Amino acid sequence: MSLDNKRSGLPALTLGAIGVVYGDIGTSPLYTLKEVFLPATGVALNTHNLIGATSVIVWALMFVVTLKYVILILRADNRGEGGALALTALAAHAVQQRPQLRRALLLLGLFGATLFYGDSVITPAISVMSAIEGLEVVTPTPTLKPYVLPISAAILIGLFVVQRYGTASVGKVFGPIIVIWFGVLGAIGVVHIVQQPQILAALNPLEAWAFLSQRGWHLFAAVGAIVLALTGAEALYADMGHFGVKPIRLAWMGLVFPALALNYLGQGALLMGDASAIDNPFFRLFPTALILPMVVLAALATVIASQAVISGAYSMTKQAVLLGFLPRVNMRHTSASESGQIYVPAVNWALLAGVLGAVFMFGSSSALAGAYGIAVTLTMFITTVLTFFVIRDGWKLPAPLAVGATVFFLAVDALLVAGCAIKFFDGGWFPLALGLMLFVLMSTWARGRKLLMESLRSEGLELEPFIESLAHGGAHRAQRTAVYTVAEPTLVPQALLHNLKHNQVLHETNVILNVQFHDHPSVDQADRVALTQIAPGFWRVVVHYGFMEEPDVPAALALCEPKGLRVEPFETSYFLSRETVVPTPGGGMANWRERLFAALSRNSGGVAKFFRLPDNSVVELGTRVQI
Repeated sequence: MSLDNKRSGLPALTLGAIGVVYGDIGTSPLYTLKEVFLPATGVALNTHNLIGATSVIVWALMFVVTLKYVILILRADNRGEGGALALTALAAHAVQQRPQLRRALLLLGLFGATLFYGDSVITPAISVMSAIEGLEVVTPTPTLKPYVLPISAAILIGLFVVQRYGTASVGKVFGPIIVIWFGVLGAIGVVHIVQQPQILAALNPLEAWAFLSQRGWHLFAAVGAIVLALTGAEALYADMGHFGVKPIRLAWMGLVFPALALNYLGQGALLMGDASAIDNPFFRLFPTALILPMVVLAALATVIASQAVISGAYSMTKQAVLLGFLPRVNMRHTSASESGQIYVPAVNWALLAGVLGAVFMFGSSSALAGAYGIAVTLTMFITTVLTFFVIRDGWKLPAPLAVGATVFFLAVDALLVAGCAIKFFDGGWFPLALGLMLFVLMSTWARGRKLLMESLRSEGLELEPFIESLAHGGAHRAQRTAVYTVAEPTLVPQALLHNLKHNQVLHETNVILNVQFHDHPSVDQADRVALTQIAPGFWRVVVHYGFMEEPDVPAALALCEPKGLRVEPFETSYFLSRETVVPTPGGGMANWRERLFAALSRNSGGVAKFFRLPDNSVVELGTRVQI
């Protein structure tokens, strides 16, 4: 969110947080309690189990979301930013004196980030389908059931098609709609609680403990269904940079948590009086005349929940690109004032294909529930591990406190993961397969870039001796400025060598430009550029960006003028070296990974657009590199 919006006040930020952050977890009541009492879980539908299951849901929200995320994890901000990669950067920085551990944490955090993409596929599918399935409750006969799948697919296609226009205008109504949604959740819950007040016994945590301890081997199946109530908890941390800690906490404690708790209690009360409502307890909470309006409201809420994870996938992609885990991709900014609002076409259409595949493969929200949860719970487990190193090595908290808190939350996370793991063959493999595929791709790109840099360094010429040798030559000098972008600023740019070899020309002013991205979100403007004059007519400029910032090389070069280097926009040419990777047997990676890296390198986005270089001033020269 832009700085101006952050100054707009706590109420506006809290409203925005309700609309964006809590859309996913706010739509969980559509399907969670119904899944708990499916035959596969072995939980009989009776008053005792209704009180126990509802108690587990309420106290899971308290322990996992309130204590772990709202109170603890939100403190782990990386200069105001959150999310899997931001936390990974914090943990890696905390243990930077232990290289092996740092590498292991980076890989663990990267795997956690890839699981987010699996969640980004499952969330829109299950959320929208669960809302549209409310049509089945409108009529007692299955007249509308055949339309659930095509209507869901149509809504999802429309959602992804409009992504190109951005969320600036739509975002203004997100908050009010979700506020209405949570208000309705809480109000209808109270109506049914009044009718069956014995459900309030679920507020006793001993009821939750009794329910879990009595499950025996069916414990994991029950937990695998209950965990659906927690999906979306990671969004609290991921969206911290957009709204800030205080609005997110205020929204949760002031509206979201009470509304969710009341609705789950209300569904339990309903089922106490009418066990037949288990076919769809959420929509059966409402009188027949209100079911259709609630289907519409639920559809809007699920679209908003889906929008949140889709936007999160764009942001995650941007962070991964800037941290060197993904090749450059085409990114479009959809707002003149909101730098965080971006549209990534490749990610958008890949997500749409995955979402539609999930819809038609599984066919219903209940079937999708088998695939839902395992990616989220694994991410929660990884978050707990990374947070330990932040609070122990970064914050220097006492070991007993750090270990005690970590063991407690790891035990809870392990139970949740185990509950979802038994659904592996029922669909849990789907998000894991997506995550593993992306992990292979991202780790291959990071490893390939490292090998590429090593190859360039081993074959490159040292810059300063080369410049000294030019002083004795007679190359023609062009009265312009040449900017050479390089990955290694101590070596001679390949484009400079090609320019001298083929054109036999040297520019009057030569800038060796290196852009560096750091593992913190932003860089102070005063530290944006560092420049050194190597020799008359030669400058080395290093531009620094954080992983949440937008690289803009011409704007950064303009900052060099007070330091002695003037780069006139209309008298400057940008020379780019484009490496063509040639896989070689016995290289630094398996041959198939080298071929994958070469394919990714060929199809990566152009440097010119990524760095916002003017198209009519760019000269691109290629070179072949073996890795």
